[in-house]
Amino acid sequence: MSPGAVDNVFPPAVRRRLAEVADLRRPHPVDDFSSAAVAAELADVEVLVTGWGCPPVDAAVLRRAPRLRAVIHAAGTVRTFLSPEVFDRDIVVSSAAAANAVPVAEFTLAAIILGAKRVMPLARLFQHRRTHRTAADLDGQHWLGTHGLTIGVIGASRTGRRVIELLLRTLDAQVLLYDPYLRDGEAELLGARRTDLDTLVADSDVVTVHAPQTPATRHLLDARRLALMRPGALLVNTARGALVDIDALTEHLVSGRLDAVLDVTEPEPLPPQHPLWTLPNVFLTPHLAGAQGNEAARLGSLAVDELVRYTRREPLLHQVRQASWEYLA
Repeated sequence: MSPGAVDNVFPPAVRRRLAEVADLRRPHPVDDFSSAAVAAELADVEVLVTGWGCPPVDAAVLRRAPRLRAVIHAAGTVRTFLSPEVFDRDIVVSSAAAANAVPVAEFTLAAIILGAKRVMPLARLFQHRRTHRTAADLDGQHWLGTHGLTIGVIGASRTGRRVIELLLRTLDAQVLLYDPYLRDGEAELLGARRTDLDTLVADSDVVTVHAPQTPATRHLLDARRLALMRPGALLVNTARGALVDIDALTEHLVSGRLDAVLDVTEPEPLPPQHPLWTLPNVFLTPHLAGAQGNEAARLGSLAVDELVRYTRREPLLHQVRQASWEYLA
């Protein structure tokens, strides 16, 4: 992983647990597999503990690691660096995506509450005018408040499920859920109502995106679907920018028809002169919904827990399986 990630992901207490359960071949992180010293050590490695900034673990690296039996990732997606060839070699893979889902879901809940209260436009108006709000300020909103909302969740991912849990625990809301991979009855067990995507975007006051980025999900929210959204609807995207057609969305945001909280965009960041930087109904954040600062320790702790299970020959709780590879984030 990147050297700069280590102290946050493995603070002293977590690092000590790691050292207790594993024979660490290198006391410092590896961010390049090409050096002769690292190549020699790969020959004896049984487990790779990886994280943000891990160099590609491709076929060449796997050939140099004949004893490798597990890749335990102390971060979210493994698709950015890991070759699916690991499954052909019977190498078990684990991810800390569940731990990363916690802060993303918390961020999403906060975005929904603040967005439903129209905090962004009203706060900007307050800062500009520096007088107390008026009845006209509130009446000028399409709608305002959190009571009785219909919230559409796109993607029953780890984050999507956590968001549903927080919503039902916190707000008086009806939750709609779209995910093509859901099994029959699964949405109801989560407390949501399963629906198709067009119905979800048309019937929701808030739409929040938690699907993976794949070729099939690029511009999942395209011009047609964005046009189906209710006037005044709030779009929250903490997944990937490519899931939303930013040009089509911009038209709806410039007109004031929709509001948005966007932690991710395409491109990221937007060009300096892009209109979304200055719109009062848009809140742009710098891709920070995932684990940051002290939240990153959850990732390292989960990875160590998985490593302990591996040493005990117990099933891993957060295993990444080949069957789910095509729709992983």
